[in-house]
Amino acid sequence: MNFAFFDQSAAYFPDICFSRPPDLGILLGSGWGEALEMDEVVFRASYADIPGLGASTVKGHAGEFVLYTRKGKLVAAWCGRRHFYEGVGWEPVVLPIEMLRRMGCGTILLTNASGGINPALRPGDFVIIRDHINLINANPLVGAHVPVWGERFPDMSEVYNKRLAELLHAGANRLSLRVMDGTYAFNVGPAYETPAEIRAYKAQGADVVGMSTVPEAVFAKACGMKLAGLSLVSNLAAGIALRPLEHTEVIAAGEAAKPKMRALIEDFIDRL
Repeated sequence: MNFAFFDQSAAYFPDICFSRPPDLGILLGSGWGEALEMDEVVFRASYADIPGLGASTVKGHAGEFVLYTRKGKLVAAWCGRRHFYEGVGWEPVVLPIEMLRRMGCGTILLTNASGGINPALRPGDFVIIRDHINLINANPLVGAHVPVWGERFPDMSEVYNKRLAELLHAGANRLSLRVMDGTYAFNVGPAYETPAEIRAYKAQGADVVGMSTVPEAVFAKACGMKLAGLSLVSNLAAGIALRPLEHTEVIAAGEAAKPKMRALIEDFIDRL
């Protein structure tokens, strides 16, 4: 990746974004865009105005960065993400993580909407990501080694922090939400998977499948950040669902689960 690309992006943000490390960085996936409660907005920017990022092209992604306070904590939230399937390269995909690194943020919550593979799951359930499977055999660390992004061969034995996962569990239990631990499979998209592919992913141990999160997780882990991953099951995967898959189903699931999303994120912030 082009390191100068991120320098240009960072120059857009005012000094106040770098004056105090955020207690938490959040990257919100499809349907999660309105799951935040804010006390005071410190800085807000549209993705379209951030050099190198550009407006979100996917429905259900608000496309806005917000630095805000909540109950005494400073939170840096990216409301929406860019995806590798958009054809923009790796830089815009991991730009939110790189900006969080430069702001001094050490703890990140990644969220997404996913298709359920595990037969115990149903739409509206939450999955706390404990591990992932990169199905595309490519990641944003390919290329010249940049020492500030960690070692040349970063360890991925525990990408998702156990303590942070337990905080999510505690919140879900308090709120009486349906939640389970699971493995997230990353498919580049934008086409949904075939039934045969879903059977193969299930045999590999995947519980849910989606088109995001893993590139950001790999990059953040390499940079030494602590990660939590949280997925909303928006639909059943191909061959499990009894009807064709549509993105409108993802949006609808996010709308229906919005109060639960907001409550779970609020609880997580409280417990940090």
